[in-house]
Amino acid sequence: MPSGQIIKAISGFYYVRTEQEELYECKARGVFKFEKKKCKPLVGDYVQFDETDAGKGYITAIESRQTELVRPAIANVTQAVVVCSLREPSFQQMPLDRFLVHAEYAGLEIVVVLTKLDLVEDPAELEAIRARYAPTGYPIVATSIETADGIEQIKPYLKDQTSVFAGQSGVGKSSLLNKIILDRELETGAVSHKIGRGRHTTRSVEIIPLETGGLVADSPGFSQLTFDGMEPVDLGHCFPEFREKANGCRFRGCLHVNEPSCMVRDAAETGEIDPERYEHYVTFLEEIKELQLRRY
Repeated sequence: MPSGQIIKAISGFYYVRTEQEELYECKARGVFKFEKKKCKPLVGDYVQFDETDAGKGYITAIESRQTELVRPAIANVTQAVVVCSLREPSFQQMPLDRFLVHAEYAGLEIVVVLTKLDLVEDPAELEAIRARYAPTGYPIVATSIETADGIEQIKPYLKDQTSVFAGQSGVGKSSLLNKIILDRELETGAVSHKIGRGRHTTRSVEIIPLETGGLVADSPGFSQLTFDGMEPVDLGHCFPEFREKANGCRFRGCLHVNEPSCMVRDAAETGEIDPERYEHYVTFLEEIKELQLRRY
């Protein structure tokens, strides 16, 4: 039975690429089950299919997923390239931290890419962002599609990885990918100066092979991510700079808010952990607790 990976899904059709680089347009035959839950095929899934006609078929089975993201809806990625603009729209730490938590929760490797560097006049602004995220250990690459700064620096991170480019609308994900994948032209859009956000020019997730090895996925931008399904105790593990400090907390399962002898809270007060990152942690924790109350 032929098999391959879903590289794109549009209006109920799944485009499956085989190891022989053949592309099949497939429909899904019913709802599939694995890991005791029902599921529909996602871009990134490795599937088996019946060939019904030349270049066409029906998906008959989905192989177990190594990773799964809800937004963007994609399976089997290994790395999140979290894209955030420095200008147009201006740098926003809260959405960036939200994306980073979701990538951590999914168990992905993470690279932070800052775009529109050519619009920043004061280098101290970029250095402040680097210092803020230094305790996380995330690589941070500052880029400009106008000057080509940082473009070559990104490419080694993509080699031998299946990377999803994720971020808000208008931060320049598709423009950046157009500089990395020279034989593709992904649609781009302008940022609305009235609302400070971009339009959703990418309407579906598509996996694209790189000549240098590895796969990348462009994905629709969006303005909000929720923490549905996450437990309060999970959140601290999604902040890398919290992990080592948390080992010194007095109580196991410390949520780092009101508990006495909390090393994470102490580190935020002394600046070892960025205070704004800690504030975002507290905000996210309250969101998770509210979602938990709604479930029960």
